[in-house]
Amino acid sequence: MIRVENVTLRIGAKTLLDAVDLTCLPGSLTVIVGPNGAGKSTLLSVIAGDLEADAGRVALSGTPLARMSVRRLAQVRAVFPQGSEIRFGYPVEEVVAMGRAFRDLPVAEDARIVEREMTQAEILHMAHRNAQTLSGGEQARTTFARVAVQQTDVVLLDEPTAALDLRHQERVLAAARRMAAEGATVVAVLHDLNLAAAHADSIVLMQAGRIVAEGPPWQVLTEELVARVYRQDVCILPHPARDCPVVLTR
Repeated sequence: MIRVENVTLRIGAKTLLDAVDLTCLPGSLTVIVGPNGAGKSTLLSVIAGDLEADAGRVALSGTPLARMSVRRLAQVRAVFPQGSEIRFGYPVEEVVAMGRAFRDLPVAEDARIVEREMTQAEILHMAHRNAQTLSGGEQARTTFARVAVQQTDVVLLDEPTAALDLRHQERVLAAARRMAAEGATVVAVLHDLNLAAAHADSIVLMQAGRIVAEGPPWQVLTEELVARVYRQDVCILPHPARDCPVVLTR
């Protein structure tokens, strides 16, 4: 479980997060959306323990972040960072396997789990390539596989589909849903409202450092609310094949 209570974060005179409360349950995929500068990635960084809030508290799996060592955090949460460029020239397989390095997991399972997640990410055929020679999308899929092999209770994904084509966007979010189905608490930041609508159990809509709406896709993605937050008139239609809304600009 993720519990965020009254979290506020300021940099100078600017308030990036303003008294944010959020609870995300095990077995769920929560997607945070909102316009540029809304505080989405900042909130995810606070949940991950990479940024320290000025006020409020965050707890992961019942333990306050303030009580967790770096090693303990590695046991509890995995993070896909915004911008997934790989900056070291290791083989792809070794980059993925790094996700197991600080986890207290059975070593005998390492090879099988790494192969499974590389297959899921469709990068197994690149196992021995220098990771820095991959395209942006291939690096993103490698990073996602590294996150997946950690097998943590909390999974935090900051724009995991930004560099991906249509097929791999769907595959990554299907994998995120699989993690949730296996009991993880998964939180993702997305810009694409239609991807969020298609895959999220709950959508958190942010504006100016605050949560303005939270709930199932049909409840949050309304024409009035989306138009007000994004300052863009939209039409909301039912998806022809999925039970979710589709957001179209007018």
